[in-house]
Amino acid sequence: MTDRYAQVEALVRQEPSSGAERGVAAGMQRLCSAAGRALSASGTGLTVMAEGGQRGVTAASDAATERLEELQLTLGEGPCIDSFESMSPVLVPDVTDGAPSRWPVYVPAVHTRGVRAVFAFPLQVGAARLGVMDVFRADTGMLSPDEYTLALTFAEVAVATLLDGHDNTGTGPADGWLDDPLGSRAELFQAQGMVMVQLGVSLAEAMVRMRAHAYVQDRRLYEVAADVVARRLRFDT
Repeated sequence: MTDRYAQVEALVRQEPSSGAERGVAAGMQRLCSAAGRALSASGTGLTVMAEGGQRGVTAASDAATERLEELQLTLGEGPCIDSFESMSPVLVPDVTDGAPSRWPVYVPAVHTRGVRAVFAFPLQVGAARLGVMDVFRADTGMLSPDEYTLALTFAEVAVATLLDGHDNTGTGPADGWLDDPLGSRAELFQAQGMVMVQLGVSLAEAMVRMRAHAYVQDRRLYEVAADVVARRLRFDT
């Protein structure tokens, strides 16, 4: 274990727990908080992703950053998604410099929320992809070489936490948290199928419609899915 790795683990252990989560969930939240402080970020988020493109927010340093993470899920574009697909870091020191053509909907949305720079780091082991860690900043500018290395180390610790099923703080195992890393994934899939039937469209188009509705209504995608499953929301009316 490198000194840098041990340093990051120590930073994570020093972060207080909110008490709302246990096991890996608590460890991921503490890791995001520690990374945000160490990297002078306005917020840090971590998203677990599954092969085939299904995504779900798992942890963030604060509520505002959690919404930023979910925004990429809702819109279907952003540094997090590109980093996962390319299996390499995506560094955006200025979201207004060239990025709007790459992510035409995502960039204006995060810019209005005060984000000026985004850095995405894949969570992977060899060819196995687990997700992405995102670092948001309120000021433009590239990460320094030391910050870049530190961010990569935080990503390594996150991978180890996910694979080990422990939060690296000595508080215990995952307590089933990793059984469904995408949270309400089953409900999302069910809602997607219901919208497909309602509109007579493909599964992919059904997801696009749900994402568009969530974005326009400024709601979380899983909230929309819950309403569809509970029959509080229909797309054919």
